[in-house]
Amino acid sequence: MLANIRAHSILVARVAALLVDNIRQPGVSLSMERAVAGALLHDIGKTACLDTEEDHAERGREICLALGMAEIAEIVAQHVILRDTGQAVFTEEEVVYYADKRVNHDQVVSLEERLAYILERYGRNNARRHQAILLNFSRCKALEARIFARLPFGPDEVTARLAMQTDSLLKD
Repeated sequence: MLANIRAHSILVARVAALLVDNIRQPGVSLSMERAVAGALLHDIGKTACLDTEEDHAERGREICLALGMAEIAEIVAQHVILRDTGQAVFTEEEVVYYADKRVNHDQVVSLEERLAYILERYGRNNARRHQAILLNFSRCKALEARIFARLPFGPDEVTARLAMQTDSLLKD
């Protein structure tokens, strides 16, 4: 895994951990370990796919399966396009999918900023591809609303919350 992809994955894991830590409550069963592992490994197939048209999420899923990590493989497989949305309870797949959409390279950004980057980078002036990206992000916006309806802070506070966690760790 390239260093920049590793840095991205570490920040996605931090965002995922923040969300899981705040979403978990009676009736919501989220595994911190599964979410963090899925976030750290979500782009495991990306480096191998950089110069190909191969789907890095599928490649990552295959790598995880080959390594005996079936539970993580499904998170990796769905980090680009989430298959199951709108459930009453949250899943690790949803948390990692959302966390990945909030991290551009090694910075936490809004969904709108990430959308602009993805359209430019992957849209390739292709109307069909643009439409698919926009549909995916509309689903992500709906997921964001569901997530933050349960949290004591809003999406615009994620960066500050991560900084507070870092400050707290440095003091300990």
